[in-house]
Amino acid sequence: MTPDTTADTTAAAERPSGPFRLGDRVQLTGPKGRLHTITLRTGGELHTHHGVLKHEQLVGQPDGSVVANSGGHEYLALRPLLRDFVMSMPRGAAIVYPKDAAQILAQADIFPGATVVEAGVGSGALSLWLLRAIGAEGRLVSFERRDDFAAVARANVETFTGHVPANWDVVVGDLAEELTDAVAPASVDRVVLDMLAPWECIDAVAEALTPGGVVVCYVATATQLSRVAEYIRGTGLFTEPDANETMVRGWHVEGLAVRPDHRMVAHTGFLIWARRLAPGAVPPEVKRRASKSSYGDEDVELWTPGAVGDRQITDKNLRKRVREAERAAEGARLASGRADHPGESA
Repeated sequence: MTPDTTADTTAAAERPSGPFRLGDRVQLTGPKGRLHTITLRTGGELHTHHGVLKHEQLVGQPDGSVVANSGGHEYLALRPLLRDFVMSMPRGAAIVYPKDAAQILAQADIFPGATVVEAGVGSGALSLWLLRAIGAEGRLVSFERRDDFAAVARANVETFTGHVPANWDVVVGDLAEELTDAVAPASVDRVVLDMLAPWECIDAVAEALTPGGVVVCYVATATQLSRVAEYIRGTGLFTEPDANETMVRGWHVEGLAVRPDHRMVAHTGFLIWARRLAPGAVPPEVKRRASKSSYGDEDVELWTPGAVGDRQITDKNLRKRVREAERAAEGARLASGRADHPGESA
């Protein structure tokens, strides 16, 4: 029987382990803790003021090896974890940080085999976490308005996974307009919205979600948080929304010197989530203290993309990021033996 080499290659890409191969990304930690991330290539070399480290020294070595360069300086070699990769990969747009991605997976209850919709895809950081969570039996549909951002995301996902996942569809367009053509009504388990104005998509999301399904919105400012909460409540189609933010503080632990780090990853964004009610269901009335829940035109102006800080990346910088991402994806294709078939899905 002829061995199924395609299956072997896919398995190797999905389970990054074993000896280092050409095309692998390797994270090198030097004596002073400085990190270098390289893609192993034939004839490749890492040059620093401490000396030269040839890529061929790493090929065939097990993960977690220590190698010395020409100057005798030692480097710890490890395959980057997903959190390492997303923090260093080429970016077309701002990424969802690992601390927030972990909360999205938890609050949305992303499970193996789920059908998930996300918008926008940005640089593909959240797509990688979602693809890992849903597994091979799930389906991810990612919407992105900009084709150049979508190109960066596709390349980043291929770089990390070693192939283009067959269960991942990237739709270039507006979710509010394209969702009905991409999925059947009441067929989506989870929706994640990472955009400036998620309230513009809530009606389309309500139609696509199955009863009991979850929508999670990731927003940067309190004014965005307020408006999306009021819109969700106003539809009458969801449970009462919940919201939070996550802050992570590291600790220095060395002998009796135990103290908080001087720096921390504080506010990056808010998460707000709710569940889809069954058709015709009326949620029980929630008793609240009187508050200023209404808003006028002057309040809406504060929620416009420019007011909430819609940062633009220059075309020149974005073209550079696209080239970086595509070069990394080429290395991943080399590692998986698909260099002659760049468009092929594993």
